Amino acid sequence: MTTQTTAIIILLVSFLIMIFLRFPIAYAVAISSLLCLAYQGINFNILCQYMVKGISSFSLMAVPFFITMGCLMGSGGISSKLIDLANACVGWMTGGMAMVNIVASYFFGGISGSAAADTASLGTILIPMMVDQGYDDDFSTAVTITSSCEGLLVPPSHNMVIYAMSAGGISVGSLFLAGYIPGALLALSLMIGSYIISKRRHYPKGEKFSFMNLLKQFAVSFWALAAIIIVVVGVVGGWFTATESAAIAVIYSLIVSVFIYKGLTWKGVWKVIDQCIDTLSIVLILIATSSVFGYCLTYLHVPDKAANLIIGLTSNPILIALLLNLILLVLGCIMDMAPIILIATPILLPIAKSIGIDPIQFGVMMILNCGIGLLTPPVGSVLFIGSAVGKCKMERVVKATLPFYLCMIAVLLLITFVPQISMFLPNLFAK
Repeated sequence: MTTQTTAIIILLVSFLIMIFLRFPIAYAVAISSLLCLAYQGINFNILCQYMVKGISSFSLMAVPFFITMGCLMGSGGISSKLIDLANACVGWMTGGMAMVNIVASYFFGGISGSAAADTASLGTILIPMMVDQGYDDDFSTAVTITSSCEGLLVPPSHNMVIYAMSAGGISVGSLFLAGYIPGALLALSLMIGSYIISKRRHYPKGEKFSFMNLLKQFAVSFWALAAIIIVVVGVVGGWFTATESAAIAVIYSLIVSVFIYKGLTWKGVWKVIDQCIDTLSIVLILIATSSVFGYCLTYLHVPDKAANLIIGLTSNPILIALLLNLILLVLGCIMDMAPIILIATPILLPIAKSIGIDPIQFGVMMILNCGIGLLTPPVGSVLFIGSAVGKCKMERVVKATLPFYLCMIAVLLLITFVPQISMFLPNLFAK
């Protein structure tokens, strides 16, 4: 066994052992990298250099700004207004509150960019409301957690910024555009699944559709939705970078939450910022340590070896694409989203490009795969949050989620094999 092979085994096996022992992911990444460097006799100065290099990025500054924006607007009274807007849009249908849940997640996800924030914020309002109207608690929770994944695809998503950085600096604006149609397709598929279940279980309809009420709710919610317009139009139009747009969005969300919707006091703003710091410290430490892990992977030529291994199994592009999805789904079951993006992108993206998958399309595939992982034991954080918010046993929630898993997998396969779904808007605005 060569020194290089032994180093790869030390890096990956030690990392997986620590993951299964439930080490904090940043520690697992850092310690496994440290062991790998020590075995090869590489100076530990590399560790410090790459940790600093990992977070010394202007583009990366968009991540804390987007997270802060989501926290401010999520605590500023936005949730109830978006629920009212969704109710005016689709509440009249069979299983109306399930439809409202899904559409509200599409709106709110575009603001928070976080499945966990979506579940925690909307779930506390919608799950009890659905149960009071005669919906089963496990169904209500399943709809809430699965629809929260829309927010990972609908911009602005800080995970897209992390992917863009990991993929070698691809266009954040193009990634934002690429998420809209897949996000809408995911919402539609979940609505179809909810409608079928609602018909069979005789869940109630909401109030009759009123165009005047829709206009009224849109006018009330306009200030919240405008944040998305500022970010996406600004980036795509080339008026400012993703980082600049994120900074502007933070100022805008502060004004809307404090002065327009008045859901936050200045004292409340400081509490929100305190919560943001907790989240940001975890994300930034993870990015720093993952930079060292990425150096080890590159130094040991792991991406090349992984590509040769997979292509050695089969040369069929369809099977390779399915295998890439399977790998990401399995990783999603044991790891959180950010570390998967940071660690797996340098390994799997070259393989995806070798079979003709565009990096932007692969980014959408990766984020949806990771989103499904958030709902899957043993690590599925959104599954745990949903079960806690809905006060429903996790086993019942998992069982109720199975039909929605099928809806999500169907959308994932469409995104994988119909590239136009992801690439239509980026190609349209590139012309």
